[in-house]
Amino acid sequence: MRERSIWTFTACAVLLAIPGLIGVLRLDHLALHMAVNRFHAPWADVLFPYLTEMANGWVPTALAVLLLWKSWRSFLMVGLSAGLSAIVVQSLKHLFFADIDRPGMFLDRMPGLHIVAGMDLYHHFSFPSGHSTAAFSMCAALAVVIGRSKPAALLAVLAALLAFTRVYLSQHFTEDALAGAFVGTVVAVGVYFLLYRTAWGKRTTLDRAPFNSPFK
Repeated sequence: MRERSIWTFTACAVLLAIPGLIGVLRLDHLALHMAVNRFHAPWADVLFPYLTEMANGWVPTALAVLLLWKSWRSFLMVGLSAGLSAIVVQSLKHLFFADIDRPGMFLDRMPGLHIVAGMDLYHHFSFPSGHSTAAFSMCAALAVVIGRSKPAALLAVLAALLAFTRVYLSQHFTEDALAGAFVGTVVAVGVYFLLYRTAWGKRTTLDRAPFNSPFK
């Protein structure tokens, strides 16, 4: 069931990414950002600044710690997925793509861009999106922990929504969010194989909780 859940998550993530991929291939990144930016609403302006914080690094960290009450394996699934993907994305940002700027640096070339009131726009280290990476690594890992297909599909939708908030809030371009989604998903899949499909999968000690578990 866990294998089905991770592949369900991945398949849904790919399907959800297709419109963005088409946009990236067909439009200049500024034109695409302007096109996406046309779809805004007062309720989203209020909700998305809060929703985007679900993809902040402290959320998967807190989730991993809570899962210590379930099992070491669940803790490692979320913790390693989030931690390793963060290392990968920050390395890419600072070592290879440090010269790629965020939408906030191009406001003069995107007249009429809708900016959410009170939002402080960042300017540098745009690619890939760290929040999108965290969203997809966390949600993919949680899909494995839950081990059922329907929640896995819903978690893919949640991850995509969290990544979309980064574009909606003009903190990232679409390609930044897509790249972050790719990194987060690939790392989570790799951690799944490590913890469930290698010799580590046979270590029953990892299925024990270090504390009395309310999950059982």
